[in-house]
Amino acid sequence: MKPSLIVHGGAWDIPDEQAAACQAGCRRALEAGWAMLSRGGAALDAVEAAIVVLEDDPVFDAGTGSHLNLDGQVECDAIVMEGASLRAGAVAGLKRIRNPIRLARKLMENGPHMMLAGEGAERYAVAQGFSLCAPEELVTAAERAAWKLCREGKHAAAHHRGHDQGTVGAVALDGMGRLVAATSTGGTCCKLPGRIGDSPLIGCGCYADSGAGGVSCTGYGEGIMKIVMAKSAVDLLRRPVNAEESPADLAMLAAREAVRLLVERAESTGGLILLDCEGNPGYAFNTPRMAWGVVQPDGSFRTGL
Repeated sequence: MKPSLIVHGGAWDIPDEQAAACQAGCRRALEAGWAMLSRGGAALDAVEAAIVVLEDDPVFDAGTGSHLNLDGQVECDAIVMEGASLRAGAVAGLKRIRNPIRLARKLMENGPHMMLAGEGAERYAVAQGFSLCAPEELVTAAERAAWKLCREGKHAAAHHRGHDQGTVGAVALDGMGRLVAATSTGGTCCKLPGRIGDSPLIGCGCYADSGAGGVSCTGYGEGIMKIVMAKSAVDLLRRPVNAEESPADLAMLAAREAVRLLVERAESTGGLILLDCEGNPGYAFNTPRMAWGVVQPDGSFRTGL
């Protein structure tokens, strides 16, 4: 089977001055993931590698550079899901983990549960050999300045590079037919401490089923949760292809239909990326822009907003 990879850096009102940086970040994520897949590596390794690049890039709202909560702290969430077994690992409310996706993977592979949060998740991380960073190491000057403006005046998107969006994600299919999806986020600016959005929730911010496809979502979490958007998109991929459609058409149509549902039922904003079980990519969003990247059939990289 031919490998496939698609990534996103969040659906939001990306300003012109951030456009190049967002696309460059998605390209670096593709390079990291495709380096695994193109030499016969596993989809799980590819999505982890891609998302680590995005978590380490402060232009995105995940890992380093995450938005700050009302108390001025970073609280990160992440999930990874494997399509054959439906096994997942999800972590939430992390303050001292530099790459939350690595801990989500460790939980999926070794943990007795599928989701851990807060102090318990960080205690599990230490038990698994992870090093905790100082919370301040995940805070950038830009996000601290934005948080102060919100605290001192009106909470406004003008203070932020993304405000309510900026989540990152990846979906990969490897040569053995293994399908994996993953999502990582810092959540929304000035959120209440302890708030958990869609991103680490199975079926909401992420879902993978080898019989249909894999999805990673981004956008306003409370709206995405209302329609269980990732699972809804995967279910749309199960529709039979009619004579006028190709499988590639269906992948794009499923993505668009899921976003339409987000608008009509949740009156909300966001986007998603997906691969069907054959590796055909799809993406859609109803925000002004969404940073995304995909490996094309000839192995070249394509990014867009």
